[in-house]
Amino acid sequence: MSTNSEQILQQAMALSPRDRAEVVERLLASFQLPPDPELDQLWAQEAEDRVDAYERGEMPAIPADEVHGRIEHERVK
Repeated sequence: MSTNSEQILQQAMALSPRDRAEVVERLLASFQLPPDPELDQLWAQEAEDRVDAYERGEMPAIPADEVHGRIEHERVK
């Protein structure tokens, strides 16, 4: 990391947690590509298809606690 980056990091670490979170959000947002309407439409259709499948009883719902437990279990492996 460059000296300039190191100085910026030190300054950021001195911020309040709320301000640090804002800095992180803005930095991460700077990596996002411009929206792709076609991709957005595909994701919207996928979400609708999944809701429809759930409502028809073809796809079960999994409680968030169970999903988080699975993720944690895989992370520990």
